[in-house]
Amino acid sequence: MNKPCFLLLCLVANGLFPVYAITPGQTEKENPMTINMSINQQTYEISLSDTAAAKAFVEQLPLTLNMEELNGNEKFADLAHSLPTRQSRPGALHAGDLMLYGHQTLVLFYETFQTSYSYTPIGKVIAPEGLKKAVGDKNIAVHFYRD
Repeated sequence: MNKPCFLLLCLVANGLFPVYAITPGQTEKENPMTINMSINQQTYEISLSDTAAAKAFVEQLPLTLNMEELNGNEKFADLAHSLPTRQSRPGALHAGDLMLYGHQTLVLFYETFQTSYSYTPIGKVIAPEGLKKAVGDKNIAVHFYRD
């Protein structure tokens, strides 16, 4: 077989049998990044959102925040540094949602309810059962960390 025919055959074969590389982004979507949150010696795993804010939050870990009670459905604390935002109105917030309000306020929701406020997603507690009891109705210390 001469060289031009061989090259043509290779090009045709490449079109019929493409090779795909797995990029790091694809791997992260299949196995989302997780962090841990500890409240009163109880640990919760958080699946992080695929947002710049979540990635920037992870860079601040480990981090312990004194979170204040608000409205009987959430705890909040201001972060030392602003995070990038991409706010949206979720409509419903769910127990276990971890959100950024504005550029610097981290909010942990422990009740499900409707809202008209805008937030940037950070992550979700994978198994939020018992979260309401763990956070109680007072201000609490919450420790966020990676394994």
